[in-house]
Amino acid sequence: MAKEEGVTSAFQEVAKEFDDIQDAIAKYELDLLLSGPLDRGNAYLTVHSGAGGTESCDWANMLLRMYQRWAERHGCKVQIIDYMEGDEVGIRSATLEIMGENAYGFLQAERGVHRLVRISPFDAAKKRHTSFASVDVTPDAEEDIEIEIRDDDLKVDTYRSGGKGGQNVNKVETAVRITHLPSGVIVACQVERSQPKNRAKAIGMLKAKLYQIEEDKRRAEIDKAYGGKDDVAWGSQIRSYVFQPYQMVKDHRTGYKTSGVQDVMDGDIDAFMEAKLRGQKAGDSDKDEDL
Repeated sequence: MAKEEGVTSAFQEVAKEFDDIQDAIAKYELDLLLSGPLDRGNAYLTVHSGAGGTESCDWANMLLRMYQRWAERHGCKVQIIDYMEGDEVGIRSATLEIMGENAYGFLQAERGVHRLVRISPFDAAKKRHTSFASVDVTPDAEEDIEIEIRDDDLKVDTYRSGGKGGQNVNKVETAVRITHLPSGVIVACQVERSQPKNRAKAIGMLKAKLYQIEEDKRRAEIDKAYGGKDDVAWGSQIRSYVFQPYQMVKDHRTGYKTSGVQDVMDGDIDAFMEAKLRGQKAGDSDKDEDL
């Protein structure tokens, strides 16, 4: 009505209020989506390099930086729990503890395999290479997880801390690696100054991973019963990052994509997370062979 009557100031005020209401509704919807028992808590995020040697180790390190930048954008505290350097560059694996509101709720959307397509800086022939790295996310809520772990089911190895985040580097064997024999799950911690503290934190991570496995099984049964497909299983390719010959990041689960590659690598990945949380699905016609 204000627009029809030519009252510009009134129209602008109504338009602003409308935008504010839309933003408030979107935020409220997102809060409802983050209603899981552990969604509002902290998270452990682990990045593993895939097959491909130097290329994959470098890509894993790039992803690690991306999530560190995301955490900084959201005011989260980040601590490196475990870090294993690559033979030449990058990392073979690393685990972050990300502490902040809704950290697990948002980051759980990142679980899966991330693929990079680029002209390799390590290839003198300047050929295009494809690299893979996997991301796993588990909740940091030991006090809320009731899982019995028997000592007989654990294989505990100690080693000298090293790399970023290590304490007493190359002096004493304070770092701890625990293998849960029945499931094959392996966790490691080297951030604390003493072996008992590293063991305690590793046990907490192990409980979180076992909890996540049980949750995945439950979700798979529900999806099977209703004819759905499990799109959060470990090893699923969830997203492709193309640096050359053009720039594009695309999520294969939701179809959301952007050409802002540099922004994404600087931690601007909220739109990908929200699309997954809102249950957005990729359309059959929205396919790209390069991706």
